[in-house]
Formats: sequence, structure tokens, C-alpha cells
Amino acid sequence: QVQLAESGGGLVQPGGSLRLSCAASGSIFGLSTMDWCRQAPGKQRELVATITRGGTTTYADSVKGRFTISRDNTKNTVYLQMNSLKPEDTAVYYCHLSLRIGASYDYWGQGTQVTVSS
Repeated sequence: QVQLAESGGGLVQPGGSLRLSCAASGSIFGLSTMDWCRQAPGKQRELVATITRGGTTTYADSVKGRFTISRDNTKNTVYLQMNSLKPEDTAVYYCHLSLRIGASYDYWGQGTQVTVSS
């Protein structure tokens, strides 16, 4: 089965930057849409950014202009570059792989903690 390995989370001051990575096993990555989602304690999981297999990106209004999602299909990896971080960005961030090719496939990473605080 597909495994998603996330990395890059940590503690950063407001205004700082982090880059999250999510490496996927398997051969279906290049056909898949990849998402980054986040969830803070007591809140619903929020879709942060999406990138299609063709490279089209979309962002939540709350992160637009600050975050950039990208992918490297040769490395089976999706990235989330986070700049100008705010305390309200504090959450567990998850990557998600979605494939619709006859059957439907959905895989989630384990999550990585991002904390924005002085």
C-alpha cells in the first residue's frame, strides 16, 4: 500500500518560514492529486492547498500569498513552503494523496506539528 512520510514541522517565530515535505511510496504518485490539510485542537480539519497531477494549484484564503505547494514527480514528493507564518497557522499538518482512476484511492500521512510562537 501507499505510505506517506511527512517531515519539516517544528517551532518557528511569527514571520518565520518552514518547508514541509511528504514523500510517497508506490507508483501512483504521478497520477494523483496531492493536498495539504491542517487541524488545530478543537477545530475542523481545514484544506490548505491542493496540487493536481498537472501542477494546477489552489489555496485556502487564509494562506493565499504566503504558502506555496509544489511537487516533484521524479522524487514522489510534495512540498508546502510556508512563509510569513502566523500564530493561527499552528496546527498538525497532514498530506493527502487522492487518485480517481476507476477505483478511488485516498491515503493520509501521519501528520507533522507546526507551532508558531514567540
